[in-house]
Amino acid sequence: MKELSTEEKIIQAAKEVFTQKGYAATRTQEIAERAGVNKGLLQYYFKGKSKEKLFKAIFEEAFLKVTSQLNVIFESEDSISHKMELVVDVYFDMLLNNPNLPGFVVNELHTNTHAFVEEIMSKPSRPNPIPLMMQISKEIQEGKIREINPVHLILNVMSMCVFPFIARPLFQKVIGIDDQSFMMLMHTRKSEIIDFVKNALKP
Repeated sequence: MKELSTEEKIIQAAKEVFTQKGYAATRTQEIAERAGVNKGLLQYYFKGKSKEKLFKAIFEEAFLKVTSQLNVIFESEDSISHKMELVVDVYFDMLLNNPNLPGFVVNELHTNTHAFVEEIMSKPSRPNPIPLMMQISKEIQEGKIREINPVHLILNVMSMCVFPFIARPLFQKVIGIDDQSFMMLMHTRKSEIIDFVKNALKP
């Protein structure tokens, strides 16, 4: 197995600490210790910027990986029903593997809106749902799925996937479950969302 570079070790350590502790509770010193490097070396690789720089690097890796997969699904020859199943599968797996990302994204959108959006949309693999939206309209006209606004369908799927992760602290408190129980619940939620969307599309 290829040995990880120092930068890869730092990224992997940051992923582990962020996932375990969340963004707010994470300290760069702990990331450095987990990676087996000193804090000065960590700052050298990320140009002296704080944990925000590390989290952005992790976000971009996870986000661009999933958008690339989603764009392939959007442009495929599959039916809308099957595409929605694949979209939920890919998107939800990303959330399960990176449960703290939604909160970070919401924070960035509120505090650094224009720059954050421009940065995402400047990437070669930026999300492009236009082919999906065109196919939804086509299948509605053909009577294959019920009449639904394509934008609302996409927003509904995204919302059902991401909202529990954004509202996680409140949700866990209200329901009375710990972190482990929350993640177990989320692992079963994916199939619930897929069934819900499929039923919602039936003409």
